[in-house]
Amino acid sequence: MRIGILGGTFNPIHFGHLHIAEEVQECCQLDQVWFLPSCRPPHKQLADEVPFVDRLAMVEAALKQYPQFKANDLEGRRGGTSYSEETLRQLHKEYPGHEFFFIMGLDSFQEISSWKNYPQLFELAHLVVTARPGYSGRLEELLPVAIADRFCYDADSEKLMHDAGFAVISVAHTCRDISSTEIRRRLAAGISVDDLLPAAVLDYIEANGLYRK
Repeated sequence: MRIGILGGTFNPIHFGHLHIAEEVQECCQLDQVWFLPSCRPPHKQLADEVPFVDRLAMVEAALKQYPQFKANDLEGRRGGTSYSEETLRQLHKEYPGHEFFFIMGLDSFQEISSWKNYPQLFELAHLVVTARPGYSGRLEELLPVAIADRFCYDADSEKLMHDAGFAVISVAHTCRDISSTEIRRRLAAGISVDDLLPAAVLDYIEANGLYRK
């Protein structure tokens, strides 16, 4: 199966995440997209210290209307800091017959050289880079210098190809500029977020008293 991997804190999950998954699934002809909430993100502090179990539950609530999307608790089961390279290796062990497409924003791709064992990411999955508001640049120009010589441009597929056989794919989707930070701010201030995230997620937030000051 062709599986998209969409990681993040999902603190909380919102329509922007779902829109990205829909666009990538269509563009890359994926069978499913799996949402993997991080246990402890390596690059930023987890706002409001919302436990993994609650963030996973919100993802599960959001995906009930999307049979092609699945929640995966791998990073919670593993515990500790959530490093993408370790996650992809474990996914290959648990699902050896699948082909993985690791989804990330252009903002993250520009900083990928700061990720732990980042060269291995290109040897474990296709990287699907989505547009982000305020960010621009050609992928071939943004590749880390240390590994740039391991890529070539394939004119037939119009993709950057790593010598391990995986591609770097650009998806210039129509991005919904929604921020989890803004959602948390609105919730704390008692401002409506009905148009920013699924009703089932808002129900879970209210039932469990999350993001309230």
